[in-house]
Amino acid sequence: MRIAVISDIHGNFEALDAVIRKAERLRADHIACLGDIVGYGPYPGECAQYVYKNCATIVRGNHDMGVTGELPLSAFDEMGRAALAWTIEHLGPDDGQFLRSLPSIAVLGDVTLVHASPLNLSDWRHVRSWPGIRRMFRGFSTEICCVGHTHFPYIVADDGTRDTYRAGRRHIINVGSVGQPRDGDPRASFCILDTVVPAAEIVRVEYNVEATAAAITHAGLPEYLGKRLQLGK
Repeated sequence: MRIAVISDIHGNFEALDAVIRKAERLRADHIACLGDIVGYGPYPGECAQYVYKNCATIVRGNHDMGVTGELPLSAFDEMGRAALAWTIEHLGPDDGQFLRSLPSIAVLGDVTLVHASPLNLSDWRHVRSWPGIRRMFRGFSTEICCVGHTHFPYIVADDGTRDTYRAGRRHIINVGSVGQPRDGDPRASFCILDTVVPAAEIVRVEYNVEATAAAITHAGLPEYLGKRLQLGK
């Protein structure tokens, strides 16, 4: 099975649509979403509905929990709080109910799917260094665990090897961010897994960043949220 794993859309419909279309061209049999569907971007409802229709497996992220009241706004930084407050005002009741219904973890065959950490589902720290990643291997028993949250894509094997999928090893794969990349590359990011070969690849997708940045400003969201999209930071 070919699985497209997406994460951290953050209300960026232009990027989401481009990624789903790319996944279809890559013949994905199954599309999974690791959460943070909303927050930061100007199209929270559109993104929630698009994910609901196109993703077969969905887990929730901390920003999704922020708009449903399951996580206090005080848990976010100033920019995050401002964006979430705006999102709460512009999200429909059905969209909120959908986000509230999402689980924190899912298992798809030999792939564990979680937003941030399989070791602690309430831990929202940004883990990027090898010591922290190595500890995360204790939190799942499958061959692969896909995560998002940090907006920095990587593939790491259980021996510390990075950037290349190695058959026979266990892996943690950060699929990066669809709608808010922060690794210096403004293109949307997601992962394609092939469980038969097996293989895994981080895929980057260009989309109309300028249109999303303009929509952020037009919506009355902090202008910086549009500028950082253009920088990929």
